[in-house]
This record gives sequence, structure tokens and C-alpha cells, in this order.
Amino acid sequence: MAYNPFGKRKEFFSPDEQERIVNAIRLAEQQTSGEIRVYTESRCRFVDPLDRAAEVFWGLKMDLTKDRNGVLVYIAMKDRQFAILADQGIHEKVGQTFWNEEVSVMKKHFSNALPADAIEAVIADVGQALRTHFPYDRSTDKNELPDDLVFGK
Repeated sequence: MAYNPFGKRKEFFSPDEQERIVNAIRLAEQQTSGEIRVYTESRCRFVDPLDRAAEVFWGLKMDLTKDRNGVLVYIAMKDRQFAILADQGIHEKVGQTFWNEEVSVMKKHFSNALPADAIEAVIADVGQALRTHFPYDRSTDKNELPDDLVFGK
């Protein structure tokens, strides 16, 4: 359920929360050719979490989806920083306003100390946007990226 390519696994979520997040990803992806990944670590090594999200995005090869429709939800738990990074295909369809609204959703849930709820809400919204612009096609769709959570240090 959780994958850590960078060493010792850090538990930020209970097993139930992890399962809820992975299920949210799977549910969202059942209706779209788009791909959603969640990456969580303790601290953001960069001043801007969007810069770190970009590093993770390319490190996970999320830019290699056929329709350029991958979306990364990045969270640095101890620093209470997060970012949402979308590939060119989906970003061009929904625009910057959509992503700003999703960051506001995350801020609201994080301010209530509910990070798993924040991630689930954003995954649902992103899934809807992906479904609208990149609908699922049984004959051509394949799961291009794993659905598991990725934990950094």
C-alpha cells in the first residue's frame, strides 16, 4: 500500500487513513485515463514546496503519461507545507484557478488537523476534473502509474 524509494518508511497516516487515500485514488482513476499520486515526507528541503513537488514529480516519472495528465499531491507533514503539481495536459484544461482552489481546500482541512481528509477531498476534486477532460476508455486505458502512497523521509 505504501512505497518508499528513499529509505526508511515514515508513518504519517494510520493504516485506515492509508487505505482511505489509496481507495480514493483508485476510485478517481476508475473513471479517467489520468493518474494521481500522493507523496508525503517529514520536511520540505526547499523554500517553495512547489519546487520540491516538481523534483518528486519528475523523480517518479509522472511526466511520462501518454496524455500528460498526471497529478501529484505533495505534503511535508512536519513543515505543514503542501503543493499540487499537474502535468501540462491537465493543467491546460483546468487552469491555475482550479489548482488554487484545491490548495485552499487542503489549507482548510490542514488547519483542522485532518490531513487525510484534505488529501481525500483533493483527490475527489482532481478525479472529477480528470474524468471531465480525460474520460476512461476501457479499450485503451491502462494504469500507467502505481496507486500506492509514496513516503519520503
